[in-house]
Amino acid sequence: MSWEIWFTVAVVLTVLFVLATTPAPTEMVLLGAMVVLSVSEIITPSQALSGFSSTGVMTIAALYVVIAGLRETGAIAWFSHLVFGRPKSLLAAQAKLMGSSALLSTVINNTPVVAMFIPIAQEWSARFGFPISRLLLPMNNVVILAGLCTLIGTSTNLAVYGLLMQVRPDADLGLFDLVWIGVPLTVVGIAYALVFSKYLLPDRQGPMEQLENAREYAFEVRVHSTGPLVGKSIAEVGLRNLKSAYVLEIERRGRLITAVGPDQVLQADDRLTCVGVVDAIKDLRRMPGITVADDQSFRLNLKHAQRQLVELVLSQTSPLVGNRVKDSNFRERYGAAILSVSRDGSRVDGKVGDIVFRAGDTLLVEAGYKFFDEHKYDRDFLLVSQLHDSAPPDFRRAPVSLGILVLMIVVATLEWVPLFEASFIAAGLMVATGCMTTQRAAASIEYQLVAGIAAAFSLGVALTESGAAGLAGTWLVEFAQGNPWLALTLLYVLTVVVTELITNNAAGVLMFPIALSVAEAAGSNYMPFVIAVMVGASAGFITPIGYQTNLMVYGPGGYRFMDFVRFGLPLNIICGIMTVIIVPRVWSF
Repeated sequence: MSWEIWFTVAVVLTVLFVLATTPAPTEMVLLGAMVVLSVSEIITPSQALSGFSSTGVMTIAALYVVIAGLRETGAIAWFSHLVFGRPKSLLAAQAKLMGSSALLSTVINNTPVVAMFIPIAQEWSARFGFPISRLLLPMNNVVILAGLCTLIGTSTNLAVYGLLMQVRPDADLGLFDLVWIGVPLTVVGIAYALVFSKYLLPDRQGPMEQLENAREYAFEVRVHSTGPLVGKSIAEVGLRNLKSAYVLEIERRGRLITAVGPDQVLQADDRLTCVGVVDAIKDLRRMPGITVADDQSFRLNLKHAQRQLVELVLSQTSPLVGNRVKDSNFRERYGAAILSVSRDGSRVDGKVGDIVFRAGDTLLVEAGYKFFDEHKYDRDFLLVSQLHDSAPPDFRRAPVSLGILVLMIVVATLEWVPLFEASFIAAGLMVATGCMTTQRAAASIEYQLVAGIAAAFSLGVALTESGAAGLAGTWLVEFAQGNPWLALTLLYVLTVVVTELITNNAAGVLMFPIALSVAEAAGSNYMPFVIAVMVGASAGFITPIGYQTNLMVYGPGGYRFMDFVRFGLPLNIICGIMTVIIVPRVWSF
């Protein structure tokens, strides 16, 4: 073997070892590998950077803007409340999330489906306290499996099918023929996640020890008279399950309800006094049917997208010290509204307006985006800290943003324009219709994730250019010659290994000619081997780089490398056994 093969294999193994044993950021490891392969001339600079010009990678970037538009308008919370309701348990949440995403994934490319359901899982996690780590990875894996049900469910199927039509124009493979393998795999995948996720996936819901030491605030919210929360109990709307906040009391038409139980039914214009940390306040402000009480930030003459939460610590020289909140003219002086006051890390009892300021008090205020720059060096405050992603949603534009999403899906599904173009059009419409600002659109893109996915392409190119992948295929043909069952098994295993190292599309394209060679050597029909490549190339469950959507859930789910191995390896073995058993019975040797 040439030194290029040995060197490429060493780089790939090093990448996997570093990701498995260190907390190094995935994108930095992949970018480092890309540079090493380019400097060593295993691949050319243009090949190393090919991922950054990939339409698939750029589509993911555009989809982040689309999903951010849904989040800015509160459409995700509104949609999940309307369609999914309140999951009774973690098991019900997983079933609803996987079932609905699987159904969409049969006719829509996996990437936008995962991008759409990530914020729904995040919203459920925040409102109902479900571990986000037990929602995202099961959903992601089921979406991948459901994409195998049709030729258009995943780009891998389309890539392999295109190659098949070039080599075997007479091949009989219809749009829905793959349901014979896709549906059983999807059903088993859902069952596997429901039974084993609680044993194989950790609870990475946010560290509670951090919440216990966080500053605690009390703040008021008002229940809309025509909103979806009227007539529902505290437990039904999800206020009972929040780990970082709780409802202290309810003011209803001049009467104070202090013992607020889970069965307490909300009524129109109820004023709820909630106690919690800052993140809980941000989450509650995004619930449809709730706004900050009228006598607080409601009077700020600012658009939703222009608002943000800011924490201020009063200095000893502040003119506010010794004055009551309502006598301080804080709103006129600073252009901000006080939501709550925390003292020594705990909330201050009583109405906000009656609190007397002390030096060292921490104020939670709502202000415009210019507030931080204008007051970060103000002597009145010891500290000015802006809280990112804290703008309240504009629910009035939720139908507009949902309409843009549906339009993108329909246009891409009917192939009027490619998904790449449809996603950029949708992102532009989100800004043009006022669902979000250009600044928020730029900030919404997960640049580290996009860079990591793009850099991963270089590994696939290096394996191909060095000859490492071709050599592996030759060994497989020689080892399995004359035994179709063994050849099918080995082909599936090799395809899975390759797709865990490179992109799923590249794995499918790379393994397709090997599949034809194996079929010819075994004297068998080529269709079982082609289908095995389609399944194996998509079954990238074992590593974060095995499938492009794996990296999309990697950060939001708080996962580590070994979480994918622990949860994905058994699923991959199950899928392999089912593929070897089912495929030859549908497409005979």
